Amino acid sequence: MSSPYFDFAQIYDECMDEIPYEGYTCFLKRIFDEYGVAADDLVLDLGCGTGTFTLLLRDLGYDMIGIDLSESMLETAREKYYESLDTEEANGAQQKHPVLFLQQDMRSFELYGTARAIVSLSDTVNYAANTEELTGILRLVNNYLDPGGIFIFDIKTLHYFRDVAADRTYTDVREDMALIWDNEFNETTKKNTYRLTMFLPEDEEGKTYVRAEEVHEQTAFTTQEVLAAITESGLKAEGIYEVDENGRCKEAGASAERLFFVCREQMKKAK
Repeated sequence: MSSPYFDFAQIYDECMDEIPYEGYTCFLKRIFDEYGVAADDLVLDLGCGTGTFTLLLRDLGYDMIGIDLSESMLETAREKYYESLDTEEANGAQQKHPVLFLQQDMRSFELYGTARAIVSLSDTVNYAANTEELTGILRLVNNYLDPGGIFIFDIKTLHYFRDVAADRTYTDVREDMALIWDNEFNETTKKNTYRLTMFLPEDEEGKTYVRAEEVHEQTAFTTQEVLAAITESGLKAEGIYEVDENGRCKEAGASAERLFFVCREQMKKAK
């Protein structure tokens, strides 16, 4: 059995094609504009995965760094980045900011300086094991933000884990791969375990397939737990939103499956 996001990295983009990346990026841009994050400012994508959000934000003019724990995911991100450079060169377009991808753990990441904004999307923060670990991640974010800088992150909600995904099996069968996704939610520990079984092509012709398995575990945090962690970290919560596929947002409701939190550095670093 491989580690999380090792084999899954090969098919992640294909399986996650329902995520409204461009709509969510519009939401990020609107928040950035509201809080004075300008083109050319440094933005960190924490838990960048295959770099889709990283590259969309780069296309808007931001100076991007992407951090992820999985080297396999980063390998895909770098491939996409270099392909974008080749496309720009072929089209005679002016080259945008270079992107730096780093393999680091979000629980202990390091930067050489601070960033004007940090984002952490696609429920990356749900991989924190408990509220103490969540608070530690937020403290690091606070430490690496410019004074008054912005942190935007999303989580899958307790409602999603308990009432939508719990103990259900999803399948995704396509011409070049197959995925079986089993969910198991523990009400006591608030842990959701994903068991992924993948059938991936072993050769370029797609005549033979290899079976791979991964286990992922995420934690369901209540809104109150997240807000308490934000406060303890030294950040200030500016808003909690539901965001639709077009990037439009509204105040969060009880039936939300994903929530976006907007936080701000308060000019005073947490100890």
